[in-house]
Amino acid sequence: MAEEDDAFLSLSDPDSEDSIPMFFDKNSHICYLEMMLELLPSPYQSQEINRLTLAYFAVCGLDILRSLDRVDKEGVIKWVLSLQAHPLDEAELSKGQFYGFHGSRSSQFRPNDNGDAMPNGSHLASTYCALSVLKTLGYDLSLLDSTSIVESMKNLQQRDGSFMPIHSGAETDLRFVYCAAAISFMLENWIGIDKEKAKEYIINCQSYDGGFGLTPGSESHGGATFCAVASLRLMGFIEDDILSKNVSSCFINVPLLLDWSLQRQAASDGGFQGRLNKATDTCYAFWVGGVLKILGAHKFINYEGLRKFLFTCQSQYGGFGKTPGQLPDLYHAYYGYCAFSMLEEPGLGSICTELGIPNGVHPGL
Repeated sequence: MAEEDDAFLSLSDPDSEDSIPMFFDKNSHICYLEMMLELLPSPYQSQEINRLTLAYFAVCGLDILRSLDRVDKEGVIKWVLSLQAHPLDEAELSKGQFYGFHGSRSSQFRPNDNGDAMPNGSHLASTYCALSVLKTLGYDLSLLDSTSIVESMKNLQQRDGSFMPIHSGAETDLRFVYCAAAISFMLENWIGIDKEKAKEYIINCQSYDGGFGLTPGSESHGGATFCAVASLRLMGFIEDDILSKNVSSCFINVPLLLDWSLQRQAASDGGFQGRLNKATDTCYAFWVGGVLKILGAHKFINYEGLRKFLFTCQSQYGGFGKTPGQLPDLYHAYYGYCAFSMLEEPGLGSICTELGIPNGVHPGL
């Protein structure tokens, strides 16, 4: 019994190097995502309004794990489609509202018996997640009422090229420029975004150190930098593997961007940090690693160091925590799977880095 207790302590002590399993525990990860897909754990109840985003992490994660057969595809597709907002008529599209997808039932109001318009809480990020889930499950996006999505998305773009996520009272930054670009790309319809204005906004967000802030003049950040680079790639403004091209003619400072991105990998533990002087974090293995992948610079990543760091964040219950020893959460679990996919972990499906979803047929990339 004493030997068994010692073995348990060794496995559960996050500070012991011998306790860290240096292998990708695929079965545990599948069980973790299945559990998350079936019910909403109590820590997530305050995020019920983002239920569609949580479903995106679970469904797309299972596809990366090559276990999409665990998903009730027809049931999930029907649920996602039921969350789309629809205008009463074509004239409604020019009245300032956005007709995308709601994040959950709690932000969706049904029309009353008189047919009066109800408050519309559809959101750009929820729409990105909805399309990602539908695409992953094999739904034909041409069957959607995509015209109302892209036509009304025009209402969200601001004069400086940025986007609001909803039709009023929200912040504007690179996250929503990325959502607009990804939505347009997946629907193969760009009438909802002025690409030149969006490009100018992105350029203005590049900082003196080479990274991108969420807004012009703000501190460089790993997530914002991914949104900037991926948006430019989706919109066709930068080529694949740009480092092999003439970067001196590019409208963004690519050498400085590369230098900033590579400096985000810590020599101490091999993980990536999102900002200077911040702790390494599982999700930035994708956000910053994805930037390097798009630039064609992933060969400069210390793969061995990154894998070791990610293993220290892998939970014995499945999923990944933010940092070593923390309990798993869906957000960090999903981007942990994306990171391992980019690292070409055996048994995992590939991802489309620019869209942040499992790989499929993506014309133009």
